[in-house]
Amino acid sequence: MPFFDLETGPSTERGTVMVFSCARLAALVAFSLVTAGCIGAEIDEESGELIGEDQSAIESSNGYLLNALNMNALNMNALNMNALNMNALSPAALSTNALAAIKNPGSNGALSRDLMRYLVSCALLPNQTFSFSWTDSAGVVRQEVYRGELGIAHWWATGAITNDTYVQSQITACVAARTNWYGVNVTISLRNAESASMGSTAAERAAYTVREGAFWGNLFASQPYVRACYTPSGVARARELKRDCAAGHLSVDPVTGATTVQQCGPITIVGSCDVVCNRVDSNGGFYAGCLENPATSQWVRTDVVVTSFLTP
Repeated sequence: MPFFDLETGPSTERGTVMVFSCARLAALVAFSLVTAGCIGAEIDEESGELIGEDQSAIESSNGYLLNALNMNALNMNALNMNALNMNALSPAALSTNALAAIKNPGSNGALSRDLMRYLVSCALLPNQTFSFSWTDSAGVVRQEVYRGELGIAHWWATGAITNDTYVQSQITACVAARTNWYGVNVTISLRNAESASMGSTAAERAAYTVREGAFWGNLFASQPYVRACYTPSGVARARELKRDCAAGHLSVDPVTGATTVQQCGPITIVGSCDVVCNRVDSNGGFYAGCLENPATSQWVRTDVVVTSFLTP
């Protein structure tokens, strides 16, 4: 089935660069996994545009590389189970619960709209949009238009993904890799072996050399889950840039002063990618696959994994 391919250079490696802006931060996944997280800054998201393949794009004022998409940071609170919809990704086809969730004028509605924005971004193509209106607590009608970007499952606009666990996992990995505990601006490169929309160029690979970790899971499963692992050599840089969803969130006990490593909200960090993942692609640098759940099996692997990279 066709994918939207952002790759314009000769490389066939899988990757894409994402730029993260401020967002309500750390519990988007929390509602879907029936757990709690913390809320960070308010989102200030702007639409991005594709830029040319000139090498100078790396130093462009808006921070985009060749296949950069849009400014975004995913707040883990926005992964509200009510907004997770497996019907066609259009307002007319949404379930009653999903439609009510994104139209809710309260704080939960804002989180649900955040989630929908990211689902659309990962799944649909740049020429596809998801539009709807909702009424805020002051009675003002708000118009929302979310544009697709990666095109991982652009057919979701017209058909359900209820029985397609592969697509569900692809979308989950995309969304999970874009979560951020702190909501600060971070540009990352996302790569994998499965999606043509994550094709990396030589310039991208040269600019993003620090492998942060990997993400996988299925938020649409009857028991939703998201897992991550860290690359040991990238932990220090990840924490320096305030990217803790692979490395783990550092927390200081106010009484003892001891520093402990916490999970990134409901994302389960399963350890070092060097232990739980197999072969690293020789060109793209991404992990070819990781153990689905190291806690239960040392043999069952998934190849629907997104590997994230940072600048040095």
